[in-house]
Amino acid sequence: MTSGARNYAIVTAAYWGFTLTDGALRMLVLLHFFRLGYSPFTLAFLFLLYEAAGIAANLIGGWLAARYGITRMLTVGLTTQILGFLLLSALSPDWTAATSVAWVVLAQGICGVAKDLTKTASKSAIKVAEAAARAGDAEGRLFRWVAWFTGSKNAMKGVGFFLGGLLLEALGFRGALWAMAAMLALILLGVVTSLPAMMGKAKASRSARELFAKNRGVNLLAIARVALFGARDVWFVVGVPVFLYASGWTFTMVGTFLALWTIGYGLVQAAAPAFVSRSPDGLSREVPAARLWALGLALIPFAIAALLAGGSGLRPDLVLVAGLSLFGFAFAVNSSLHSYLILAFAGSEKSAEDVGFYYAANALGRFGGTLLSGLLYQWGGLQACLVGSGLMLAACFIATLALPGPVASGRGG
Repeated sequence: MTSGARNYAIVTAAYWGFTLTDGALRMLVLLHFFRLGYSPFTLAFLFLLYEAAGIAANLIGGWLAARYGITRMLTVGLTTQILGFLLLSALSPDWTAATSVAWVVLAQGICGVAKDLTKTASKSAIKVAEAAARAGDAEGRLFRWVAWFTGSKNAMKGVGFFLGGLLLEALGFRGALWAMAAMLALILLGVVTSLPAMMGKAKASRSARELFAKNRGVNLLAIARVALFGARDVWFVVGVPVFLYASGWTFTMVGTFLALWTIGYGLVQAAAPAFVSRSPDGLSREVPAARLWALGLALIPFAIAALLAGGSGLRPDLVLVAGLSLFGFAFAVNSSLHSYLILAFAGSEKSAEDVGFYYAANALGRFGGTLLSGLLYQWGGLQACLVGSGLMLAACFIATLALPGPVASGRGG
């Protein structure tokens, strides 16, 4: 095994472990506080700083990874997540509701920083590892490595949803957090002892203007990413679990469905190269594919909303399950294509900064989607969330129409 492939395998395994605990955390917080009687908007509010913190963490994390090395930033991300878990475990049932919410939001914000520092470092490591292992089929391997990394990560997140519910039942809220902190400590030890300390270190941007001055392909993908992930979270974060629970599903049923959906979504992401026609230059077929898949995805939420509103005679929860399954397949291919294209458009020497900028947009989309998920569900139920999702996906499609081809992409800059 080459050093590049070895480093890719280590980073992927470390991110698997991190994502397992991150998915479990989301389910722990959602189920624990829903059981305590918190409203849909308050549940969404608990995650807002988690998402907002990721915007700055991605931008700064990309710059820091270029300046100090990817391994160091991966270490910082894992350490910060452990700190967030320990702070969250200190929550006391004797506190007032306002104090409890403030404490959880703060701890979730720290975990949000951890998530996006770790994600930026890990995704950047793929570009560095692929360059080190480059042979004949460079672009083909890059797409496969990105697809497998992204897909397997999301499958692990689905397992984490299930793990969160299981740990909550078996160990309680505090015990589950301590167990996950211990698991991450072992992963941190493996990263520190296995990866080159200076991996990915490059000349970082010297000014904020240079940090934000990305090529056209990166900028347009960032816009599309805001809309894409806002469109997912606007109904997935609060709307789907609350709607299913209100339809008579148990917590276990809701958690299991979300886990299976996320695992399936991750498996499709990993297999995405099989659904996309490949080109020798890595862009001339992949960019049109991103446009086509974005258009198809945009139609799905409107179709689900129409079925729910049209009195079709079908059970609403089954309509949602079927529609969400179709949405997950198309969304997974879209997301995997975007994750590949950002590395294809990114400059090799500052790929960490480009990836950080792109995932800051990702975090901005999640933040907007999370906020709207609670607001729209409280205002107009699941159908309002679905219409909001469809409108965001239409914006995503429009942004992909302007993506440059291989000549104008600015790659390698």
